[in-house]
Amino acid sequence: MSAHRIVFANEKGGSGKSTTAVHTAISLAVAGKRVAAIDLDTRQRTLGRYLDNRAAYAKREGLSLVVPHHETYDATKSGPIEERLDALAAEADVLVIDTPGRDDDYVRAAISTADTLVTPINDSFVDLDLIGQVDADSFKVTRPSFYAELVWDARKARGKKDGATVDWVVLRNRLQHLEARNMRRVASALAELSKRVGFRTIPGLSERVIYRELFPKGLTLLDLGAMGQEAGMAHIAARQELRELIAGLQLPAVEAAAARIAEPA
Repeated sequence: MSAHRIVFANEKGGSGKSTTAVHTAISLAVAGKRVAAIDLDTRQRTLGRYLDNRAAYAKREGLSLVVPHHETYDATKSGPIEERLDALAAEADVLVIDTPGRDDDYVRAAISTADTLVTPINDSFVDLDLIGQVDADSFKVTRPSFYAELVWDARKARGKKDGATVDWVVLRNRLQHLEARNMRRVASALAELSKRVGFRTIPGLSERVIYRELFPKGLTLLDLGAMGQEAGMAHIAARQELRELIAGLQLPAVEAAAARIAEPA
């Protein structure tokens, strides 16, 4: 059986896409699933560098950290993108695919093979514009965006290929940093747009300093013990967010993953 493919895609940067992808990959690996990850962003390769940092830190410190098989796609060495994704999926239970913040053929190929498509957005009208245009006075959705149409075409292509459906999840990050009126307006626009375009919305990760501190060592919220830190209230709250995120994605082995996330570090 081929792996469940989770594609993280957003044409705008700064949405927490790669951070969410890494935490999802590690969460499912900790739950006992065979996880493979591939970074399609050949320039920034954030997911690839994150997991490289993790492997190097574990070796340097003699730690037994779960490190999924991962690679960064190289068109000159890896072969056709579809074949490379198929090869990775054949050896894993879950394949996590991180994409660049732009539209290219690799992104479209990844989306067209997705079982779950995750689009993280900051909870603002700037990021909402990625999915749909909103009237300046009424804050009502006027039409879906180019990106929404791109996803629609990719989902149709997937349906024609093997009859499967793509579960499109819009992840609302950094919720608590918005004033209440704007948050309600964004939520209302998303709810309206979700019915027209066909996605579901779940809460994501808050903006926390700890995420910037974790990257150099390749650690996640599941590895606080490896950092020599005791879990404070902020860390406990962050792990609860992660647990709810993983549960909301409705992925294979989600119950086991959520239970492990809830354990003390």
